[in-house]
Amino acid sequence: MDQAQIEIRVLGSLSQIAAADWDACACPEASDGGRPNDPFTTHRFLSALEESGSVGPGTGWQPQYLTAYLDDSLIACAPLYAKGHSQGEYIFDHNWAHAFERAGGHYYPKLQMAVPFTPVTGRRFLVKPGYDGIGHSALVQGAVQLAADNSLSSLHVTFCTRDEARMGEEMGLMARATQQFHWLNQGYEDFEGFMRALSSRKRKNIRKERMQAQCFGGEIKVYQGSSLRLEHWDAFWEFYQDTGARKWGSPYLTREFFQIAHETMAGDMALILAWRNGRYVAGALNFLGRETLYGRYWGCAEHHPCLHFELCYYQAIELAIAMKLDRIEAGAQGEHKLARGYLPSQTHSLHWIGDPGFAKAVGRYLEAERAAVEEEIEILTDYGPFRKAHVEEQE
Repeated sequence: MDQAQIEIRVLGSLSQIAAADWDACACPEASDGGRPNDPFTTHRFLSALEESGSVGPGTGWQPQYLTAYLDDSLIACAPLYAKGHSQGEYIFDHNWAHAFERAGGHYYPKLQMAVPFTPVTGRRFLVKPGYDGIGHSALVQGAVQLAADNSLSSLHVTFCTRDEARMGEEMGLMARATQQFHWLNQGYEDFEGFMRALSSRKRKNIRKERMQAQCFGGEIKVYQGSSLRLEHWDAFWEFYQDTGARKWGSPYLTREFFQIAHETMAGDMALILAWRNGRYVAGALNFLGRETLYGRYWGCAEHHPCLHFELCYYQAIELAIAMKLDRIEAGAQGEHKLARGYLPSQTHSLHWIGDPGFAKAVGRYLEAERAAVEEEIEILTDYGPFRKAHVEEQE
């Protein structure tokens, strides 16, 4: 097919694209009625961010959805935003911004191809099956051209897949390696099966933490799909506000986001809540993909020892095993996850810097950082919680 036939359009709202057309690129695997691999690039999730005011005017995340059309048919798209800051990204470039501005440049605005506030690996170049080569090429070239034509400092594609990182690097983008902690399901029949794979010391520690958590004086419940109620979100909003205020200064998501998500995404979520003395006191929100459970938000109204570990990690593991999911991605950072069965895993991003001199400096930094990340993953894996023979089997 002739590349010249492809038309690139930049759209300011997902309301300009039919959900079926977007999702045919974002999650074609869900056409069978099942879950998407990644719920975060679906039309319904990105629309909830936009319609709730979590992104858009005043947020520093201005939608610039990138779309590629062939003969007036959508063949590829990408969640793209003009950014006025570097908040809510989780792959940090603050030092790059400071260095560029100290040298007299303007780092902001920049372009960010990402799911806002969501440090989750997934496809960023959303290409309809059958159009892989021309679709990827059109999106990469379109995004770079958009940045260059508007004299923007840079383009960042964050938490992309390993294959996308390779493809982008071949097209001249700079690849970056970072790491998170993920839990892998090795065919465990139940939580005790997972525990048997751990060293005795780690098993003892986890049992102790679970016993401490259960002493909070209430009960823990998991709500999914039709069991979710509006009052659950009233409680969880209180928890989320507290966590957001402590971590970021103010919450990224609005209350309306949870209302819209309840209406459009109940089947994509599992909310774990702790109930005590007639009210909910803590909660953890997870999203569900076809093969992965994504731990996203946690908060509490009361502090109880180890309740955070129970709701965010151990309950999530039990749920993933019960649902026969392959893995849990528990979000950014947190070496404390290692002792609870989560192993380091490499994550990827791509970057384009407009200024040649600054691009060269960033390239040197990324090369050194990549070596350091690979070494850290090797060391952390070696110190992980699993019995040595089990780790060798995983590798």
